[in-house]
Amino acid sequence: MMEQASRESGVKSVPWRSENFRIILGSTMMGIMGISLISPILPELKQVFGVGDAAVGLVIPAFTLPGIVLAPVVGWAADRFGRRVTLVPLLVLFGIAGTAIALTSNFTVVLLLRCLQGVGGSALIMLAITLIGDYYDDPRRSAAIGLNGGALGGSAAVFPILGGVLASVRWFVPFLFFALAVVIGLYALFVLDEPSVHRQHSATTYFRNVLAALAFPRAIVVHAVVFAVYFIFYGGVLTAVPLLLGGTYALSSGHIGLLLSSTSVASATMNSQYGRVSLRFDPATLVPVGFVCCGAALLGLSTQPRIALVAFSLFGFGVGLGLIQPSLDSVIVGLVPGELRAGMMSVRTSTLRFGQTAGPVAFTTGASAIGVGYPSVLSGVGGLVVVAGGAALLARQWL
Repeated sequence: MMEQASRESGVKSVPWRSENFRIILGSTMMGIMGISLISPILPELKQVFGVGDAAVGLVIPAFTLPGIVLAPVVGWAADRFGRRVTLVPLLVLFGIAGTAIALTSNFTVVLLLRCLQGVGGSALIMLAITLIGDYYDDPRRSAAIGLNGGALGGSAAVFPILGGVLASVRWFVPFLFFALAVVIGLYALFVLDEPSVHRQHSATTYFRNVLAALAFPRAIVVHAVVFAVYFIFYGGVLTAVPLLLGGTYALSSGHIGLLLSSTSVASATMNSQYGRVSLRFDPATLVPVGFVCCGAALLGLSTQPRIALVAFSLFGFGVGLGLIQPSLDSVIVGLVPGELRAGMMSVRTSTLRFGQTAGPVAFTTGASAIGVGYPSVLSGVGGLVVVAGGAALLARQWL
């Protein structure tokens, strides 16, 4: 099986028929499903369980919180014991815990199961990108990362719509869809090739090497940017916007999911072209441009425009996201050698999980507890993002 992994590193194009690549894409889609399938039904969950914005806003952080602590441990396990033996249990746990939510009528149990599901989903996307780093060398690696990002964005476009449609049947039906992760996990158990990388035998030495790599200014900067983009995306677009659309615009879960999908369509499109775009522009240019797009989109949403302009703003945010995500992943995956790659990607995952967890809490707290409202929060954050992106673009050598 190691020979198969080696052969894949030498192909001239991304092997769509490769079982390994199918599992990579499947793991990525499951990782994004944990939030994008549920985000549009947050207003409905408020009604079903009789809770407020602050409480229902915990549905997403409950899922992302475990990844902050567990991602480095998962990264070490993947580098120490192997990719397959680490990936398969995570997929199965993710599917079982997520499906079990459909069986409860207690909101506290929902949050506990979401935490357990978050354990399973703590590093699925990270392991998928790690496998790309194992199987492919540049420029195929950049192309594969872009295509994987396209699958991520495409899934994020479909899942909000699917979640809204399924919730229109009964609120719990979207949670049943998580059982698909169990199927992918069993598939990976039997067919995923184990990449040939040097194994780290000492946990102390391993984490010392990862921390040493993180001490470089470039690693510090790129992880700070990872936190910022996911803080904005999950707090603003995936939490504040659905609650704003459900309240101010009185839209159903299905309509909210349809609007949110415009972000993912744009992101998927940009991701799929990243292999070509990266040949002309480096990450130090693409990331700031992406931030300006995201900030401008938040400013547009803060004006509470007509629905058509809401969709346009969300599309603009997706364009920015599609420039930022693969650029950051391309930089991070090349920071360290193969034996530390999963560890470095796990730090990236912990950082983004921190952003995913803090973002929804910050946005809902700012709008509800402080009482400034979602438009004001979106306006303030959007302005800061535009200024930061513009400054980084002028700096040129910031990354």
